[in-house]
Amino acid sequence: MRIATLTLLMLLTGTTWAGTMAISAMPGGAVIFKKVESIRERRFANLVEQKTDFSCGAAALATILRQAYWLDVDEDHIIKGMLVTADQDLVRTQGFSMLDMKRYLESIGMRARGYKIAPDTLVTVKIPVVVLLEIRGYKHFVVMQRADKDWVYIGDPVLGHKRYSRDDFVKGWNGIVFAVLGEGYDKANVLLDPPTPLTAKNQLNEFRPVGDAELMDFGFIQSDFF
Repeated sequence: MRIATLTLLMLLTGTTWAGTMAISAMPGGAVIFKKVESIRERRFANLVEQKTDFSCGAAALATILRQAYWLDVDEDHIIKGMLVTADQDLVRTQGFSMLDMKRYLESIGMRARGYKIAPDTLVTVKIPVVVLLEIRGYKHFVVMQRADKDWVYIGDPVLGHKRYSRDDFVKGWNGIVFAVLGEGYDKANVLLDPPTPLTAKNQLNEFRPVGDAELMDFGFIQSDFF
């Protein structure tokens, strides 16, 4: 009885653990092994998690470079790169700035552009971008993965995948999107198709890759696609 109870508890709580679970298709039948994804793994799927108090910008940038450009970089790599030109005393007290990110991107042969846009044009942003949010007095860089008329989908280096109503997002947003531009952009990258929130009953809109013409509106050039 104790073994049966333990087995039941493992099945009921399996979604909080990572690993594989053996499932018997029918009595006496073959055993199927199914990968089980933990809640934490799902929350941070395809995102770089922030490891220090001042590195949200580095983690957000690493997420875009890894997933949209397939570059083998991590948070620590980008922190070291940005510290080459950044004011280190300022970084310790205020964190990295968009200017620090821009200089780092230029040092690796990429480009960056900041755009001031109106809230009702968020739906026109067709690439993952870095945005600055102020949450309870704390300024924090996150990845805006995409937006529709009702929701803004965020990859947060601390909280993982989040979805805010457009009104709530706008309350904490400074109105600027920071676009990372360069060769090798994956137009079907996973950041554009964030996972369904764990508590959401509705499905996301159908994902469609973005065309070259739309990307060029954000500063890409034709040679970036070859």
